[in-house]
Amino acid sequence: MIRKLEMENLTYAFPEVAFDEDYVLATYAAKVSTHNIEKLAMAIAAEQTTGTWIKVGADSLEKTKRFGSKIVALYEVPDIGNDWQSDEPPMYVIQVAYPMENFSTSMSAIETILFGNISASGMIKLIDVAFPKKFIDKFQGPKFGVEGLKDAIGVKDRNRPLLNAMIKPNIGWTPDEGADLFYHACKGGVDVIKDDELMLADGPFCPLEERVKKFMAMEKRVYEEKGEHSLYAVNVSDNTDKVKENAYRVLEAGGNCLMVNVYTTGHDTLKMLADDPNINVPILAHVNYAGTMAASTYTGISAPVIIGKLTRLAGGDFQINGHPYGKFPVLHKIFYRTFKFFTQPWWHIKPMMYACSGGTTQMAVEKIVKEIGTDIMLAAGGGVHGHPDGSEAGAKSMRQAIDAAMKDIPVTEYAKDHPELARMLAFLNPDLKKNFDLMQ
Repeated sequence: MIRKLEMENLTYAFPEVAFDEDYVLATYAAKVSTHNIEKLAMAIAAEQTTGTWIKVGADSLEKTKRFGSKIVALYEVPDIGNDWQSDEPPMYVIQVAYPMENFSTSMSAIETILFGNISASGMIKLIDVAFPKKFIDKFQGPKFGVEGLKDAIGVKDRNRPLLNAMIKPNIGWTPDEGADLFYHACKGGVDVIKDDELMLADGPFCPLEERVKKFMAMEKRVYEEKGEHSLYAVNVSDNTDKVKENAYRVLEAGGNCLMVNVYTTGHDTLKMLADDPNINVPILAHVNYAGTMAASTYTGISAPVIIGKLTRLAGGDFQINGHPYGKFPVLHKIFYRTFKFFTQPWWHIKPMMYACSGGTTQMAVEKIVKEIGTDIMLAAGGGVHGHPDGSEAGAKSMRQAIDAAMKDIPVTEYAKDHPELARMLAFLNPDLKKNFDLMQ
C-alpha cells in the first residue's frame, strides 16, 4: 500500500521541478474561506487532470504519476497570523503544474485544461500561464505582427503609429455608402478600415463580395492618388463551418485583411485562419465579448492572459482593445500589462499590434503614445467620421494629432497651424474654440 506522504507528494513539487520537466505552469487567485487550503488546492489541481470525486476502478498510481498535476506553490495574501481579525476570506495564490503530455495544440483543449470545470467553483481566477519553449515551438503565432503589418501597408515612417477607423454607423450601410466612407477616410490618412463586430459576414443588406470589391476599388484609387495603401479588415465571423469559406471568398474578391470575433467564435477559429498557408493577409482579432471572461475581480481569466497571450499564440496580428482615455476606460494596470503581453519577447512568436479603441479621439493620442510608444494602432471611429467637415478631414486631424505626439508638441499647440485638427478639437471641447478662431 502506498504511504500517505508518498501519495501527497505525487501532487506536490517545488516550482523548479515544473521548470526542469515538461509542465505547463498555471497560476490562480482564489478567495475562499477554508481551514485546509492544501486540500482545496489539491482538489482544484486534480479536477483538471485525473481526479474524480470518488475512487474509480480504472484509476491507478501510474496514471496519476504520468498525467496528474502538481501543486508547485501556495501563498496566502496577506500571510495571516494570530492577529487576523477580518471577516473577509483571505486571498490565496495557487500554482499548478500540468504535464505537457496532457495538452495538444488545440486552443480549446488548452483553455479547458487550464480552467475548465474549476471556472465554476467559486471565486477563483486564472491569472497567468507559463508554457515551456518546446510547447511554444509547436505554434506559429502571428504571420505578420507589428512589423509585418507596416510592411503590408507600406508605411514609410516605421516609427509612426498606424491609424484605424471602422465604418460608421456600425451597421445598416450599403456597399456603396461604405465604399464612399472608405475612400474619404483613407484619402485623409486612415491605414486600416474595419467592419464593426456587429456587421454580419454576409448580410442581405451588405453582401460580402460586393462590399469587398467596392472597397478594394477605392483602396486602389486612393493609392493611385496619394501613394498610400490601406487594409480592409472584413468580418468573416459566422457559423464555425462557414468562417474559412468566408475568408476564401474575401481573398477571391481581392480583399487584403480579415477580421474575426475571437471570443465568440473561439481561439481555434482564429488559429485555423492564421495557420492556413493559403491565407496570407493580416488578421484582426476583435475583443468583443472578452469582458465576460476578463472583467471580474475574482472570477474568469485575467485580461493579459486571455486577450494578450492566448490570442497572440493563436495567431492574431492585431487586436482591438481598450485604453484608459476612452469611452470604456480600462484600468491603467490592465492596459499596460496587456500591452506587454502583446509585445514582449516570446521566442519565435511575433509581437501582436495593440489597437487602442473605444473613444479614441485626437485628445487621447498624445497620452497613449507617451504611455506605450508608437508601435501601436489608434482605432478611431467617431474621431474620424464625427469630424464636422467629414471623414476625410477627420482622418487628417487624427494624422495631425499623431504627428504632434511624435514631435512631442502639445496637440492644442500643433492645432494652431493645422485647421482640420483645430476644428475637431473645438468640436470636442468648445472651450478650445478660441484656438480655432485665431486662425480666421
